[in-house]
Amino acid sequence: MKTDTLIKKQRAFFDTGKTLAVTERMKALTSLEQALLAYEEKLSQALLADLGKSRAESYMCEIGLTLSELRYMKKHLVSFTKRRLIRTPLAQFPSKSFTIQEPYGVVLIMSPWNYPVLLTLEPLIGALAAGNCCVVKPSAYAPATSAVLAQMISETYKEEYVAVVEGGREENQNLLEQRFDYIFFTGGVRVGRLVMEKASAHLTPVTLELGGKSPCIVEHTADLKLTARRLVFGKYLNCGQTCVAPDYVLVEQEAEEELLHHIKREIVRQFGKKPLLNPSYGKMINQKHFDRVIGLINQKKVVHGGEWDAQTLQIAPTVLRGVTAEDALMQEEIFGPLLPIITVSSMKEAYTFVKHRPKPLALYLFTSDARIEERFLGQLSFGGGCVNDTIIHLATSEMGFGGVGSSGMGSYHGRKSFETFSHEKSIVKKFTWLDLPMRYQPYYKIKETLVRMFVK
Repeated sequence: MKTDTLIKKQRAFFDTGKTLAVTERMKALTSLEQALLAYEEKLSQALLADLGKSRAESYMCEIGLTLSELRYMKKHLVSFTKRRLIRTPLAQFPSKSFTIQEPYGVVLIMSPWNYPVLLTLEPLIGALAAGNCCVVKPSAYAPATSAVLAQMISETYKEEYVAVVEGGREENQNLLEQRFDYIFFTGGVRVGRLVMEKASAHLTPVTLELGGKSPCIVEHTADLKLTARRLVFGKYLNCGQTCVAPDYVLVEQEAEEELLHHIKREIVRQFGKKPLLNPSYGKMINQKHFDRVIGLINQKKVVHGGEWDAQTLQIAPTVLRGVTAEDALMQEEIFGPLLPIITVSSMKEAYTFVKHRPKPLALYLFTSDARIEERFLGQLSFGGGCVNDTIIHLATSEMGFGGVGSSGMGSYHGRKSFETFSHEKSIVKKFTWLDLPMRYQPYYKIKETLVRMFVK
């Protein structure tokens, strides 16, 4: 079916009002939950084929998190959809004020390849909960997962409600030429700019979940052994192909040697002495991405790892020391298993380093100094992050997740997902048993006096 025909079909279905009832939204979420459970094995196999993800990692980071979000949304859906009473100014007496959440209509969800299940279905949960019809466009770079998602969704929903469009650049461009009521995009900055440009032609609101170089800052009072363990987990999860992975480390000089010692030990502990032979260690998504990451490795600065296998597209967890801001791997988001270590003389230097760069999607601070924590959290702008851990801030439905500046706009997860895919209407209901005359002309002195009493 042609894209424009599909969108017209969805718009006609939305106009029937069948997606508005809370009972229908709940059915849609329950159907997705049942489908996800039924397709768990196929999705795990697809993730293994596309990214080399183990069954455990696929569940922990994709399928399990999606189920958690689904169940959270189902639990809170009724409360999210209720009218919210708002305090009414005395000048509007007698009346009551409230807000109503309404769906946008037909929305487009464009998802990336690095977490192709999670980052496709989590936005879809919010869109369905809010009462929208959806066109879903998975990434062509994860073809196995895209095919399974297309099969799963086509068996779960009628295409006038939810449909998957597969394909590559041509299909993306075709979709972006259409008029949607909302666009939710997860991916790189370059394509994000294109999405926003295309959306502007129709004045379509957008959420952009992008990325950037997320710093990990290690102060000398941190528990360095635990820091290394949590840093290694966050950095090398999915082989570094995570939008909120620690992109580089800024460590105080007096803590550098000990931190490096613990990082090396922790890599061996988590992945073994030969990570490329570890069946639970993944791979780069494709040859192009593999070649790009390999090109960022300066062997003179490698202090751990640095090996790769061109046949399997695997790159070992690699640590580079003595990195400077001018090095190639500091000019772009790495999105691979390379960890640059940059030494700073003080937290003031670390603060300045981050402050003078584009706002990152995430920031991670390891310290036991409350004053340092207060300064970095209060004065640096970033999407979100952790103190004394990495990545886990996005694994909750209780808080929104999103970027700021060049790392994105808008947020989702839990209530934020529902609100992202809804328009909030503000309503004042005026009662008719009393009509205060002070707002009507002619404006006598007494009316002005009354206005000044009420409006201030």
